[in-house]
Amino acid sequence: MVYIQRLVKTRILPGHYDVAMSTFTRTVLFTDTDGRARFREEAVALSEGTPQAMLSPLMASGGYQLRHSPVGFRSQFHVSPHPQWVFILQGHMEIGLQDGSSRVFSAGDHFYSADLLPPGATFDPGVHGHWSRQLGQEPLVTLFVRG
Repeated sequence: MVYIQRLVKTRILPGHYDVAMSTFTRTVLFTDTDGRARFREEAVALSEGTPQAMLSPLMASGGYQLRHSPVGFRSQFHVSPHPQWVFILQGHMEIGLQDGSSRVFSAGDHFYSADLLPPGATFDPGVHGHWSRQLGQEPLVTLFVRG
């Protein structure tokens, strides 16, 4: 399952946003019951903190890694080795699905990657997983935080 999470913002004027919010909207890239990756939207409550600093509940983590992907990088279809948050620190990352759809994430975007191989399945690159690639003229820099 891959969660792509962005702040829910209300546009007031071009380039300006209302910062008052009570949820994040999380775009989820998940492994469906047929083994194929798909997208869906979910809300994450900001139920802790104060009105000036609203927080989600604390989420577990187990270490982190940084990755630099050069201009032109593209992976083959793959599944995530373990659940992990992916934060785009620089550049643009495109994630593509078996159905031909894709989404682009840019510096400041993040998602939760748990597009895992279904239990008991043997990886089939024509059915399972997603691919990722760097877009644009600058390298892609990402931070992976194990969930």
